[in-house]
Amino acid sequence: MTKTDTAHTAAARAEAAPLLEARDLSVAFTQNGVTQTAVDRISFQIAPGETLALVGESGSGKSVSALSAVKLLPYPAASHPSGEILFKGENVLTADEKALRRIRGNEISMIFQEPMTSLNPLHTVERQVAEMLKIHRGMSDSAARARVLELLHQVGIREPEQRLQSYPHQLSGGQRQRVMIAMALANEPDLLIADEPTTALDVTVQAQILQLLKDLQRETGMAMLFITHDLGIVRKIADRVCVMTGGKIVETGPVAEIFDNPQHSYTRHLLAAEPKGAPPVSDTSRPVVVEAEDVKVWFPVKRGFLRRTVDHIKAVDGIDVTVREGQTLGIVGESGSGKTTLGLALLRMISSTGRIRFEGNEIQDRSWRDMRPLRRDMQVVFQDPFGSLSPRMSVADIVGEGLGVHFPGLSLDERDRKVAAALEEVGLDATTRFRYPHEFSGGQRQRISIARAMVLEPKFVMLDEPTSALDMSVQAQVVDLLRDLQKRHGLAYLFISHDLKVVRALANDVIVMRAGKVVEAGSADAVFDAPETEYTKALMAAAFRLETVDAGVVSE
Repeated sequence: MTKTDTAHTAAARAEAAPLLEARDLSVAFTQNGVTQTAVDRISFQIAPGETLALVGESGSGKSVSALSAVKLLPYPAASHPSGEILFKGENVLTADEKALRRIRGNEISMIFQEPMTSLNPLHTVERQVAEMLKIHRGMSDSAARARVLELLHQVGIREPEQRLQSYPHQLSGGQRQRVMIAMALANEPDLLIADEPTTALDVTVQAQILQLLKDLQRETGMAMLFITHDLGIVRKIADRVCVMTGGKIVETGPVAEIFDNPQHSYTRHLLAAEPKGAPPVSDTSRPVVVEAEDVKVWFPVKRGFLRRTVDHIKAVDGIDVTVREGQTLGIVGESGSGKTTLGLALLRMISSTGRIRFEGNEIQDRSWRDMRPLRRDMQVVFQDPFGSLSPRMSVADIVGEGLGVHFPGLSLDERDRKVAAALEEVGLDATTRFRYPHEFSGGQRQRISIARAMVLEPKFVMLDEPTSALDMSVQAQVVDLLRDLQKRHGLAYLFISHDLKVVRALANDVIVMRAGKVVEAGSADAVFDAPETEYTKALMAAAFRLETVDAGVVSE
């Protein structure tokens, strides 16, 4: 499409009556007699066939605004002190249940951020997609089955006949998200609301999903409300953008205009909030902390009445690793490539074969009991900063738990001082240590996770997707924090991620994994600037240019 065609299309949309329009919308939540405003008098509209992006960090009011469009907030705790939302001229906020049933899933559909929690784990793919068709279209079983197959094929799931009877846990993250899209598109909605639909996906799958949404939009003419904190995605998919912070829309306009000439300070902050900087200078003279040779993790496949082993899933298949003091080794690849399994094997948290040495000492054959003295020197920070923190423990107890195990001689006061110092070091106010995880933001929870690891003064830290669940600006802050801690304490990092921008900001060396094997390895500069394999080139294209990925190179 030429610039002239684009201009004509935008002009036509501007003249058309809005499909969805929010006027002076406010959303408030009341709990224990206290009312807080989540959205404060915002207004926006979406024309037929248009994509509007709502952009902002966690807590800005994006998702609350979108859920209001189909009246899915937890009423009566939620209320609308002002405003209205008009869909085809009808006020959704005052619509009765019959009208809402007609709209939801039929004229307006939603794709949620985490497909694993949105899909029913007890129902097959066929049943979940067909349910939409039976409820809204009254289709028979045979007609619904045929339509489900058509939808699965349309969203790019290979061999859909074999996936009909699959359960969500049997699908990859990208496949589950494609099933969610199939459900959303089943009744050919006029408006699709996509709430962070690619946040948890690999860069290659993310590029495929974005291209799929654009293709489907072009074929069906549906409008789309796209919610994200990633401005790179906005540039790829949206026509117009509304920037939100603190429940308000602070800037709105065409995507090119917002990106090229942002007016509001918060918009400029978002555009600049990308992990920057460089890792420490590579130094091969630094002592080796972790070294591994020919590491294999094979999971047996057992079948038959006697449960005999008939094959193996080769999650990690003969990999060599070297991590030096004060240096970072990045492990990249798609979900299922074996990244986390390799990290857990190096920590001796799962069984493996091969040779693993920690500070020159063989640890491959050590028992769990013999490994215990080394645990304080080998720490891990997990991906989900909420799921990895006990909701029943205060932050002081969470961070200090390891001290009680590895430093039993510390008094309570000494332990408390160490906890406070660790929290201060990661940029948190030590006076908040008696609060619980739910009282902190996602970025703060991840800092707590880092403090829990650092309080033991480790020598080796495995960082398993530590920034993937965070906003862009918080990602940049956490990357700066990790780099600073590494420089201060000479830490050796194993950094596992599918976000190559973050890896580039942290890693000295990179290993690219696919299906349990290394497809490329070398210095970060060599791998990022001059990738040799087609697979690595596809990863780089998806991460840095958000191009369409060749399905023959990167497959589901």
